[in-house]
Amino acid sequence: MASVNNITILGNLTRDPELRFTPSGSPVANFGIAVSRRWQNSIGEWQEDVSYVDVVAWTSLAENCAESLKKGDRIIVSGRLQMRTWETQDGQTRNKIEVIARVIGPSLEWATASITKNIKAQEVSSELLKGESEETNDIPF
Repeated sequence: MASVNNITILGNLTRDPELRFTPSGSPVANFGIAVSRRWQNSIGEWQEDVSYVDVVAWTSLAENCAESLKKGDRIIVSGRLQMRTWETQDGQTRNKIEVIARVIGPSLEWATASITKNIKAQEVSSELLKGESEETNDIPF
């Protein structure tokens, strides 16, 4: 039986991304987003429910988040859910579900954005395009 672990959420940053580095030097950014839902109840009153979601980004995505995002920004995040478990100093077990981000982008619903490619990203893009063009030459139609 196959399983799928993919989530896409749209919300506002609750805090600036915090960029840290693992002992081996890998960048990791942590931040939270608030995802709200609004509806009218049976007597016509507006109700609102807000869920707070923790997001983790790794490597260049983490560095780009730390450089580009700030509290209040509206973003869309796509990634996978992961549950972490740890034990507190007093011996209690804690669990936390977070989104491990694969793609993060600004929401252009109420804002505009300009894109600046990093040098390394441009090199990777050109290598990918080069590889795609070489592969497509073998297609017989």
